[in-house]
Amino acid sequence: MKRRGIVFVVSAPSGAGKTTLVEQLVGDMSDMVRSRSYTSRKPRPNERHQVDYCFISEQQFKEMAAEGLFVEWAEVFGNFYGTSVADVEAQLTAGVDVVLVIDVQGADQVRESGFEVVTIFVLPPSMAVLRERLSSRAETDGEVTDVSHRLDAAKREVEASGRYDYILVNDEYQSCLERLRSIVIGSRAKVQFMETQRSSIVATFRMQSELEVEK
Repeated sequence: MKRRGIVFVVSAPSGAGKTTLVEQLVGDMSDMVRSRSYTSRKPRPNERHQVDYCFISEQQFKEMAAEGLFVEWAEVFGNFYGTSVADVEAQLTAGVDVVLVIDVQGADQVRESGFEVVTIFVLPPSMAVLRERLSSRAETDGEVTDVSHRLDAAKREVEASGRYDYILVNDEYQSCLERLRSIVIGSRAKVQFMETQRSSIVATFRMQSELEVEK
């Protein structure tokens, strides 16, 4: 019997590199997808509806939240983001792992959702490195980015990193990616996530033993 999928939650302060890591992870691993979030913000020029995000109005988002249709949702820098319960359940039932790239608040909600979840927090090597990355990204993107505001948020987020199952320090991209892959592979082999397959295999041994007794 096919195993049920696992929810992997990846959190990190803005600029720590979580999105790049997860995109590469999903590209490398079989039976794994990144959750497509719903958001109330406007799409950027290179983003497509139902590919990068499901773009909806703020009113639609609030109505869905009120109906309990999100596993988690949060307001981030003035915009709403949420993960659909139905979308996640469909993937898990098909035996596909779902990766949620969400903030600390969202991770707390997922822990309480009833889904089997593995939580991972990606830390930058230091605050100085994070400041440099955020400043560089703001210049490259050509966006008006309040670096100090994001650093203030980062201070609060890293304090919550102790609540996570795993910690990754993104000091060197390739080694961090390898450690992330190892977490996924190891988690897939845990008893609680292998129970469906384990029970099925154990049943074949029991059946064989019963047949031998009958003989």
